[in-house]
Amino acid sequence: MFTIEHEFDATVVTLVDDAAAHRQEDIIVTAFDDCVTIEQLDPRTDTMQKITLSLAQIADLTASLNLPEGVYLRNKPDAPK
Repeated sequence: MFTIEHEFDATVVTLVDDAAAHRQEDIIVTAFDDCVTIEQLDPRTDTMQKITLSLAQIADLTASLNLPEGVYLRNKPDAPK
């Protein structure tokens, strides 16, 4: 299950691990204009862990989802002239 909320400066997606036999904490993905953050509560320390990805990293991740093992360089569009 997941939810999507559109806030003033970001879109927030919450992923709920409802089908897992050993349920993990919810994951919160927040997309801003210049980056994406991924947060999850660490129950051992009771702190929120956060990872920040650039938009280029998100594009690489998206491109990688259906590729076999290997090292890849994503073609970037030409810079404006």
